[in-house]
Amino acid sequence: MARGGHRLAIQRQRLETKDGDFVDIDILAAPAPSPRVLVLHGLEGSSEAGYVAEVFRQAKHRGWGAIGLNFRSCSGELNRLAPSYHSGSTADVLFVARKLRQRPGPLVAIGFSLGGNVLLRLLGETGSTAPLEAAAAISAPYDLQACARVLDSGGGWSWIYRRHFLCSLRKKALVKSRRFPELFDRNKLRALSGIEAFDDAVTAPLNGFASAADYYVRCSSGPILGRVLRPTLLINAIDDPLSPAQVPPEAFANPNLSILFTEKGGHVGFVGGSLLRPKYWAEKQAMEFLSQRIHDATTV
Repeated sequence: MARGGHRLAIQRQRLETKDGDFVDIDILAAPAPSPRVLVLHGLEGSSEAGYVAEVFRQAKHRGWGAIGLNFRSCSGELNRLAPSYHSGSTADVLFVARKLRQRPGPLVAIGFSLGGNVLLRLLGETGSTAPLEAAAAISAPYDLQACARVLDSGGGWSWIYRRHFLCSLRKKALVKSRRFPELFDRNKLRALSGIEAFDDAVTAPLNGFASAADYYVRCSSGPILGRVLRPTLLINAIDDPLSPAQVPPEAFANPNLSILFTEKGGHVGFVGGSLLRPKYWAEKQAMEFLSQRIHDATTV
């Protein structure tokens, strides 16, 4: 089901990063010390995605602020440097979160798909120093290699997603190749026909990984879920066509994780109600979870 975009007063702000690049964030303002939710979109999405807009609407209803982080090259303008973003790009999220922490009030986060993986990586990497009170990851791919291979081998929805992602990724890489011709083989870029092939030819070498396999191992969120020390909700659907891997067994031993699996929901779906009155179940569950965690923290 297609979702509508923002119908709220959103302000865009550009933040200059320490490496000479930038990230654009979209802000729904709320007075301090109101809670705020940082939202991370999926592969080749943006803060204009319908699921991000739904979080903004729910934040507005609660009197919260919301911040949509556009990963590099996803705000409508290519980033300056050769690398852009990938499934383990935690540095920009940490940078933005620390900026946001300079204002009083609770800060929580929701990540969708790739954004969910990035969020979980950040939580696992930072542990007790994570700049968030709580988090939720919706349709996160816990095993990146398994996800890539499902996309590359399947028909139906897998074929649709693969074609969409590859078209967008390849287009950006070809444009960037004019700026950095020494880093790209344009003929090879045009010939790429799979996600794993793209990651092997582009994502991995541009970001310091030896191969796509190395990238997947080092950036999958599953292996470090046991290190997450903030209350975190994981929402996945068994019928997800992109993220077939189940939550790793060791995650169930982590008392900080609340794990919610549904039979239906697809990939970032979870839409109920009717065409005229849709209900976005996962976003509501995530916001209620985060609200309860904030309430618990302030009443201790």
